[in-house]
Amino acid sequence: MFRSPDQPDSKTMKTKDFFFDLPEKLIAQYPTEERGKSRLMVLDRSTGGRTHRMVEDLPLILEPGSLLVLNNSKVRKARLLARSLSTGAKTEFLLLNRLPEGKEGPAGSLWKTMTTRVRRKRTGSRYVFDGGREGEIAGEDGEFRLLRFDTPVDEEWLDLYGRMPLPPYIRRDDTAMDSERYQTVYARIPGSAAAPTAGLHFTAALLERLRHHGVETAFITLHVGLGTFLPVRSENIEDHTMHEETFTIDDEAASRIEAVKTGGGKIIAVGTTSVRTLESAWDGKKLTRGEGSTAIFIRPGYTFRLVDALFTNFHTPESTLLMLVSAFAALPGSAKPGREWILESYALAVREAYRFFSYGDAMLIK
Repeated sequence: MFRSPDQPDSKTMKTKDFFFDLPEKLIAQYPTEERGKSRLMVLDRSTGGRTHRMVEDLPLILEPGSLLVLNNSKVRKARLLARSLSTGAKTEFLLLNRLPEGKEGPAGSLWKTMTTRVRRKRTGSRYVFDGGREGEIAGEDGEFRLLRFDTPVDEEWLDLYGRMPLPPYIRRDDTAMDSERYQTVYARIPGSAAAPTAGLHFTAALLERLRHHGVETAFITLHVGLGTFLPVRSENIEDHTMHEETFTIDDEAASRIEAVKTGGGKIIAVGTTSVRTLESAWDGKKLTRGEGSTAIFIRPGYTFRLVDALFTNFHTPESTLLMLVSAFAALPGSAKPGREWILESYALAVREAYRFFSYGDAMLIK
């Protein structure tokens, strides 16, 4: 497992240093009517300039010979509605990841979860879920609960009875539309509890236009979990601990990435999950193949070793995602911190009425 290297420049940074004001009306509650028809703010680190484009302009912006690295993890319908067998009260659980059972039960029956009114959910409490399946709180892990189902839970059952786990800032119930739009067009491997949202902008047609322009693609997998979206609650950012997430890089993807890097092409990470995977698996010369895990916390002061450009969404205040893009936006040869440039860019995005967060607009830092 890879954890963050020491990042001394961030030692005095506070979580509040990454706050910004955002009108609620700019938090996108729905995707654009047509996938890919989103605005794009382009930050050029070589000049310090900003331009306003559209996502569909990417073939005109990215250099031939570059490689887009995309996360093909598929979002599970991991949000489950339930009813307490003792009180009849309605509640819900978000399944994060399967846990090994050993001799206690079959694989797929024990899950780490987030849940509403967590302090009321004590070990031994039982619940019934849609479809009649029952489960019991098998243990407590701080703000999480271990939930054991009476029979194993698989993807087929989740597709029938689960719901798309829209983030809490989307203040509505999920609909049939979200089953398609809160999923990338290239999603293949189930396992995420949230979408790798930068990839939501890409269509098959856009990827084909990029290939025609000389920009190739490679797919890696990182299952989005708590490491990506758990809020920072510490006053000092270095006191925050990232949760572990699993990733997989197959030999084909690794060989393609290594060849482009060796040949002088640019590695363009689509989303912060791709950044964290690539930076965790790169040893300076090659990528680690197969399955791994990462708890890397990229923040200002981090030196990027592999990624040359980042395509991403606009992120929530005081989040590890905002800290990562602030680290990436550091201007070479400039005294201006990346954090300052990003917050200025976000303020401009607010004035220009960009749409924020999962279903919002995009940013390219190159």
